[in-house]
Amino acid sequence: MKRPPLTLKGAERLREELEKLKTVDRPRIIEAIAEARAHGDLKENAEYHAAREQQGFVEGRIQEMEATLSYAEVIDVAKLQAGPRIVFGATVELEDEDSGDQVTYQIVGDIEADIKQRLIAVSSPIARALIGKSQGDSFEFQAPNGVKRYEITAVRYD
Repeated sequence: MKRPPLTLKGAERLREELEKLKTVDRPRIIEAIAEARAHGDLKENAEYHAAREQQGFVEGRIQEMEATLSYAEVIDVAKLQAGPRIVFGATVELEDEDSGDQVTYQIVGDIEADIKQRLIAVSSPIARALIGKSQGDSFEFQAPNGVKRYEITAVRYD
Protein backbone atom coordinates (compact mmCIF):
# COMPACT_ATOMS: atom_id res chain seq x y z
CA MET A 1 0.00 0.00 0.00
CA LYS A 2 1.25 3.47 -0.89
CA ARG A 3 2.10 5.82 1.96
CA PRO A 4 -0.10 8.96 1.99
CA PRO A 5 1.79 12.21 1.28
CA LEU A 6 2.00 14.99 3.85
CA THR A 7 3.73 18.34 3.46
CA LEU A 8 6.42 19.28 5.96
CA LYS A 9 4.23 22.17 7.20
CA GLY A 10 1.27 19.81 7.56
CA ALA A 11 3.38 17.37 9.59
CA GLU A 12 4.52 20.23 11.83
CA ARG A 13 0.89 21.32 12.39
CA LEU A 14 -0.06 17.74 13.31
CA ARG A 15 2.89 17.44 15.73
CA GLU A 16 1.87 20.74 17.41
CA GLU A 17 -1.72 19.55 17.79
CA LEU A 18 -0.51 16.18 19.10
CA GLU A 19 1.72 17.89 21.67
CA LYS A 20 -1.20 20.07 22.82
CA LEU A 21 -3.48 17.03 23.15
CA LYS A 22 -0.88 15.18 25.24
CA THR A 23 0.33 18.04 27.45
CA VAL A 24 -2.75 20.25 27.84
CA ASP A 25 -6.00 18.45 26.94
CA ARG A 26 -5.23 14.97 28.34
CA PRO A 27 -4.18 16.24 31.83
CA ARG A 28 -7.19 18.63 31.95
CA ILE A 29 -9.60 15.76 31.19
CA ILE A 30 -7.96 13.45 33.75
CA GLU A 31 -8.37 16.19 36.34
CA ALA A 32 -12.05 16.68 35.36
CA ILE A 33 -12.69 12.93 35.73
CA ALA A 34 -11.05 12.86 39.16
CA GLU A 35 -13.10 15.87 40.26
CA ALA A 36 -16.34 14.32 38.96
CA ARG A 37 -15.53 11.05 40.77
CA ALA A 38 -15.16 12.99 44.00
CA HIS A 39 -18.80 14.06 43.69
CA GLY A 40 -19.98 10.49 44.33
CA ASP A 41 -22.56 8.48 42.39
CA LEU A 42 -21.21 8.04 38.86
CA LYS A 43 -24.45 6.72 37.34
CA GLU A 44 -26.16 10.10 37.41
CA ASN A 45 -23.06 12.27 37.18
CA ALA A 46 -23.25 14.21 33.88
CA GLU A 47 -19.83 15.84 34.36
CA TYR A 48 -18.20 12.43 34.75
CA HIS A 49 -19.85 11.02 31.62
CA ALA A 50 -19.01 14.13 29.59
CA ALA A 51 -15.37 14.00 30.71
CA ARG A 52 -15.13 10.27 29.88
CA GLU A 53 -16.61 10.90 26.43
CA GLN A 54 -14.14 13.73 25.86
CA GLN A 55 -11.31 11.47 27.04
CA GLY A 56 -12.30 8.84 24.47
CA PHE A 57 -12.29 11.44 21.71
CA VAL A 58 -8.88 12.86 22.70
CA GLU A 59 -7.27 9.42 23.06
CA GLY A 60 -8.66 8.40 19.66
CA ARG A 61 -7.34 11.58 18.07
CA ILE A 62 -3.90 11.03 19.65
CA GLN A 63 -3.75 7.47 18.25
CA GLU A 64 -4.91 8.64 14.82
CA MET A 65 -2.32 11.43 14.67
CA GLU A 66 0.54 9.21 15.90
CA ALA A 67 -0.35 6.62 13.25
CA THR A 68 -0.57 9.27 10.54
CA LEU A 69 2.78 10.81 11.45
CA SER A 70 4.52 7.43 11.59
CA TYR A 71 3.05 6.20 8.31
CA ALA A 72 2.84 9.28 6.06
CA GLU A 73 5.53 10.24 3.58
CA VAL A 74 6.57 13.75 4.65
CA ILE A 75 7.62 15.90 1.70
CA ASP A 76 9.53 19.17 2.00
CA VAL A 77 7.83 21.19 -0.75
CA ALA A 78 10.60 23.83 -0.81
CA LYS A 79 13.10 21.15 -1.93
CA LEU A 80 11.01 19.79 -4.81
CA GLN A 81 12.64 20.20 -8.20
CA ALA A 82 9.44 20.09 -10.22
CA GLY A 83 10.22 23.03 -12.47
CA PRO A 84 7.17 24.72 -13.97
CA ARG A 85 5.00 21.57 -13.77
CA ILE A 86 2.37 21.26 -11.06
CA VAL A 87 2.91 18.36 -8.68
CA PHE A 88 1.99 17.57 -5.07
CA GLY A 89 2.85 20.53 -2.81
CA ALA A 90 2.57 23.23 -5.47
CA THR A 91 0.92 26.51 -4.62
CA VAL A 92 -1.04 27.62 -7.68
CA GLU A 93 -2.67 30.91 -8.51
CA LEU A 94 -5.72 30.58 -10.74
CA GLU A 95 -7.95 33.00 -12.59
CA ASP A 96 -11.53 32.03 -13.32
CA GLU A 97 -11.88 32.53 -17.10
CA ASP A 98 -15.57 33.36 -16.77
CA SER A 99 -15.63 35.78 -13.81
CA GLY A 100 -11.99 36.95 -13.66
CA ASP A 101 -11.88 36.03 -9.95
CA GLN A 102 -8.47 34.98 -8.66
CA VAL A 103 -7.83 32.25 -6.13
CA THR A 104 -4.74 30.55 -4.69
CA TYR A 105 -4.56 26.92 -3.57
CA GLN A 106 -1.88 24.60 -2.29
CA ILE A 107 -2.13 20.92 -3.23
CA VAL A 108 -1.62 18.88 -0.05
CA GLY A 109 -2.27 15.38 1.28
CA ASP A 110 -5.82 14.29 2.03
CA ILE A 111 -5.00 14.32 5.75
CA GLU A 112 -4.18 18.03 5.87
CA ALA A 113 -6.71 19.39 3.35
CA ASP A 114 -8.67 22.41 4.61
CA ILE A 115 -10.55 24.45 2.03
CA LYS A 116 -10.90 27.39 4.46
CA GLN A 117 -7.10 27.69 4.45
CA ARG A 118 -6.97 27.10 0.68
CA LEU A 119 -5.36 23.67 1.16
CA ILE A 120 -6.85 21.25 -1.39
CA ALA A 121 -6.48 17.48 -1.28
CA VAL A 122 -4.33 15.90 -3.97
CA SER A 123 -7.26 13.55 -4.62
CA SER A 124 -9.80 16.36 -5.19
CA PRO A 125 -11.18 16.95 -8.71
CA ILE A 126 -9.50 20.35 -9.07
CA ALA A 127 -6.12 19.05 -7.89
CA ARG A 128 -6.34 16.08 -10.25
CA ALA A 129 -7.09 18.53 -13.09
CA LEU A 130 -4.07 20.66 -12.11
CA ILE A 131 -1.43 17.91 -11.75
CA GLY A 132 0.96 17.95 -14.71
CA LYS A 133 -0.13 21.36 -15.99
CA SER A 134 2.12 24.46 -16.04
CA GLN A 135 1.83 28.22 -15.63
CA GLY A 136 -0.10 29.72 -18.57
CA ASP A 137 -2.16 26.56 -19.17
CA SER A 138 -5.94 26.64 -19.10
CA PHE A 139 -8.01 23.76 -17.80
CA GLU A 140 -11.53 22.89 -16.84
CA PHE A 141 -13.02 20.58 -14.27
CA GLN A 142 -16.43 19.52 -13.08
CA ALA A 143 -17.28 21.47 -9.91
CA PRO A 144 -20.43 20.78 -7.87
CA ASN A 145 -22.04 23.86 -9.45
CA GLY A 146 -21.02 23.07 -13.05
CA VAL A 147 -17.96 23.14 -15.27
CA LYS A 148 -15.31 25.68 -14.21
CA ARG A 149 -12.57 27.04 -16.47
CA TYR A 150 -9.37 28.43 -15.03
CA GLU A 151 -6.06 29.78 -16.28
CA ILE A 152 -2.96 28.98 -14.21
CA THR A 153 -1.31 32.36 -13.58
CA ALA A 154 1.48 31.25 -11.21
CA VAL A 155 3.07 28.09 -9.78
CA ARG A 156 5.44 28.09 -6.82
CA TYR A 157 6.89 25.71 -4.27
CA ASP A 158 7.34 27.27 -0.83
